[in-house]
Amino acid sequence: MPPAIKPDMTTHIPANMTTDIKPESSDLDRRLAGVQLLLLDCDGVLTDGGITWSDNGVELKTFNIRDGLGIRAWQRAGGRTGIITGRSSLAVERRADELGIEFVRQGVDDKLAMADAVIRECGLSWEQTAFMGDDLPDLPVVSRCGVGVAVADACPELLAAAAVVTALPGGRGAVRELVERMLRARSGWEAIVGGYTLPRGDTRLDTGIATGAGTGAGTHFGRA
Repeated sequence: MPPAIKPDMTTHIPANMTTDIKPESSDLDRRLAGVQLLLLDCDGVLTDGGITWSDNGVELKTFNIRDGLGIRAWQRAGGRTGIITGRSSLAVERRADELGIEFVRQGVDDKLAMADAVIRECGLSWEQTAFMGDDLPDLPVVSRCGVGVAVADACPELLAAAAVVTALPGGRGAVRELVERMLRARSGWEAIVGGYTLPRGDTRLDTGIATGAGTGAGTHFGRA
């Protein structure tokens, strides 16, 4: 694996962390800009991989709000999103419904076949698809899609196969990190940030009116 390259310091990745980029940056940026469909594993990607059982046998998961905001931003920019996971959980259904995630496929043994079915349903190609995973069941999809992504704490085999390795681990904002990267590649991140920025000359902060009240900053994406 070639040496890691420091990410663009205009991103919000901490300065002491790096994103491992293996293809030439210009080629990778082109591929990132072409992504229309973002597919995600759940456990170890949208969560940290931990599972908690309640006293009455309900499986509990913890999701990251930053990832939620990233998914909302991706949708706002016109991107489509899906979850393909080997486990089945009501918590995943509820989180996906909350975020308006279009495709939710649980209890999947063959993720490659399921990803292919979702891509065909969207009328897209593998080259227009990014997939983020963390472990061996994700390896076939990460190796096949246009942009294969591994979270920072993924297994060694996935880290070696991925085009992008995030600086952040699963369940700690890795999805948000990838979304920002994809939107920056198509010069779309500034529009997202603009949704949270007061127009020049807006006096609401001076008059004590909360940011985001009425039509203005931070009102565009819904709950994260």
